[in-house]
Amino acid sequence: MNIVNKLTIRHLKQNKKRTLVTIIGVIISVAMVTAVATLGFSFMDLMQRQTIASDGEWHVQYKNVNQDQLQAITADEETEKVILSRDIGYAFLEGSDNDYKPYVFVKEYNDDGFKQFPIELSQGRLPESPNEVVLSEEIALNSKVEYNMGDSLLLEVGDRISPNGDKILTQNDLLQIENGELLESLNIEQTKNYTIVGFIKRPTWEPAWSPGYTILTYLDEHAISEKNTVNATVVLKKVKRSLYDHAEKLAKKNNIPTKSIAYNNDLLHYYGLTNNNGLKNTLLSLSVIIMAVIIIGSVSLIYNAFAISVSERSRHLGMLSSVGATKRQKRNSVFFEGVIIGLISIPIGIVSGLAGIGITFLFINSIIQGALGVTEKLMVTVTPVSILIACGVSAITIFISTFVPAMRASKISAIDAIRQTADVKLTGEAVKTSKFIRRLFGIEAEIGLKNLKRNKRRYRATIFSLVISIVLFLSVSYFTASLKKSLELSQSGVEFDIQVSIEDERDDLIEKITSLGDVNEFNVIKELSATSMIKDSAIANELKVMVEAGETSLENGKYSYYIRLHALGEDALKSYAKVTGTDVEKLNNPEHIAGIIVDTITYEDMNAGKFVETKAIHTKIGEKINLLYADWETGEQTKLENIEVAATTDQYPMGVQSGGVGGLDIIVSEQVMKKLTDQLPNPEIATSIYLKSSDPMKTQQEMEEMKENGLSIYNVFQQRQQEEQMIMLMSVFTYGFIVLITAISIANIFNTISTSIALRKREFAMLKSVGMTPKGFNKMINYESIFYGVNSLLFGLPISIIVMYLIYKGTMNSFSYAFSLPWVSILYCLIAVFVIVISAMLYSSTKVKKENIIDGLKQESI
Repeated sequence: MNIVNKLTIRHLKQNKKRTLVTIIGVIISVAMVTAVATLGFSFMDLMQRQTIASDGEWHVQYKNVNQDQLQAITADEETEKVILSRDIGYAFLEGSDNDYKPYVFVKEYNDDGFKQFPIELSQGRLPESPNEVVLSEEIALNSKVEYNMGDSLLLEVGDRISPNGDKILTQNDLLQIENGELLESLNIEQTKNYTIVGFIKRPTWEPAWSPGYTILTYLDEHAISEKNTVNATVVLKKVKRSLYDHAEKLAKKNNIPTKSIAYNNDLLHYYGLTNNNGLKNTLLSLSVIIMAVIIIGSVSLIYNAFAISVSERSRHLGMLSSVGATKRQKRNSVFFEGVIIGLISIPIGIVSGLAGIGITFLFINSIIQGALGVTEKLMVTVTPVSILIACGVSAITIFISTFVPAMRASKISAIDAIRQTADVKLTGEAVKTSKFIRRLFGIEAEIGLKNLKRNKRRYRATIFSLVISIVLFLSVSYFTASLKKSLELSQSGVEFDIQVSIEDERDDLIEKITSLGDVNEFNVIKELSATSMIKDSAIANELKVMVEAGETSLENGKYSYYIRLHALGEDALKSYAKVTGTDVEKLNNPEHIAGIIVDTITYEDMNAGKFVETKAIHTKIGEKINLLYADWETGEQTKLENIEVAATTDQYPMGVQSGGVGGLDIIVSEQVMKKLTDQLPNPEIATSIYLKSSDPMKTQQEMEEMKENGLSIYNVFQQRQQEEQMIMLMSVFTYGFIVLITAISIANIFNTISTSIALRKREFAMLKSVGMTPKGFNKMINYESIFYGVNSLLFGLPISIIVMYLIYKGTMNSFSYAFSLPWVSILYCLIAVFVIVISAMLYSSTKVKKENIIDGLKQESI
């Protein structure tokens, strides 16, 4: 070790406070980078495990492959495991007590299939030959058909055929039934005789509304042929970005149609993979932006520590120069200081970041599991990649942070350093202030402003620190809000557990359903369909583009909109009116037809491959919309009374969902609906009940046991639960990110200001020596704080808006919605800047106040 490096180490030891502040700053920065990287990997790991627990582990599926094609898939170098499965079909369940589930659905798996998919055995064993089956427990619980171990089960199996005979129906298709009469048919293809060897819990992948109870049997791999094909579901050795291209090449080479390939996108997304180019670009651009924000924040925190260190060490470096130290040696001494700080701080920072995330997970796991019933827990996932990212980013930030101070150190001359004239260079013009400042705020404000101008380098370092903190906070707030917005747009927005459609409106049946024990919230909605001719200036922007492109046309300068009128009950309407800020009395007045227009909608544009939020119609409160009703039997159109726009909103009542561009949802009262339908000879009103239940499966069973004709039950609690889980977990990620950034910003500001104040002890001692009172000193510090806050906001807010817009543009590859500023976050930022700056200034100055004037004037280092 050369003499300069030895002197650098000695200097670090002698100036323990400053060294400790720098180390703490780097530790916080490294901890933040580690925490963010670990949080991202842990979040992805949780969602991978949750998806596997719910739907099984697989990556690619090749449907309907023969023996030769299966051998090629199995022999492929990327294949780790092949799961064989086959949907045998449906058979009537003799004696079923549930009219909505009259079938059993027979599915075959090989040994790996029983292991890879979440199949929970409750009694007996799994099938080991093609003539053995396990039954779902739901058959006994729901259909009241009892079977025992060892019983024989004779089934006539075939495909469900739609009422018009043009489609084979699956488990995702509702039972086609009307007034108790089965409209669909069963095309019997084979007769199977099975022996029952066990019972399983209801499979998680079975839709709640499916018309068939799941029974599983064993797939005989030796029976595969050209005609007797199977589905080959592949678990890959390693999940890579090339899997999409590889799967298509493998399929093409073995004459497997491309349309027969399916990907487990729900799982692959959590590996960071997608074959959607728009989504790829979105993820890439957002990753680049947020990593840049993190690095800039880290650099600002560490840079200030080293910049102040060099400013403080200027005399020391000048003395080295006077005894022959070269520019290179002085520069390398700063780099060496960075290495020493890094070697101490990076390991501690990584451990601190991991510990912080671990403690956070301990607190939030019980909350998430209790609220949403998630089976998996958030676990701290430490990977070589995440540690390398933390070390790499930290090393880069330390190097960048030390580069400018090192260059400055190399240029310090012996005379200037010993005289300490580099940081403060006085001219009359440089410290000149406006007379307005003195008259308005007093001499203390003028002195404070002169201090800032006189110490420009220190002032700029503080302003830079504040600006970066503002940009960090607002950028991350907007980034996390964009993530949540994008997630909400991509979800279906289901807010209920069960939808019940009633063919004939019956108040007694509605009362019977809504009073079931586990129902804790419901919404009864009556719906009437109509049309409206909307002028071209008011139609959605997307429709205007289509008209210009010739993809659709106007009729006499107007576009025909599909209108859905939704009538809410009294209590539901009152709550909805409160949410939208509407006078409920105006809505309930049948003599004045008015309704709430849902004018902001979301939908998935399949052609563009993105989710869009847009205006369904451009209208204002007080305008009127014409209504036309067409009788579905005669085709005769009736002009209804115009409806006034009482309010516009982007909020839907529970049960109402967007109808897409070219459609319009209008919420009205039951009185208004009655007034409108009284004008019609044969109105077709659809009545639906939307329920939230503490036990959706039990509620569904109780309704099915009512044996009421004309009921259609659609249980979507699994979909709703999954969406809520996603939004909750995303909230944990986003709010955790905001807390980290807020902490780093506050630490950055406190570190910069407190060190800056500590270096001004001589200056403050001089002011006290010429008569500045403690009250005047406090006023000066407060005014300096205000100057810091105002100037940092003047720079920070415009830069933040630019960064936010870049983030917005990044999301536009997969999502489309209007850019809007996060005014609440900006308000918080405005308040926080002044509170933090004033607090930091007052906290730092309290130590200076206690200093003896003589000691302060003699002070040469801290």
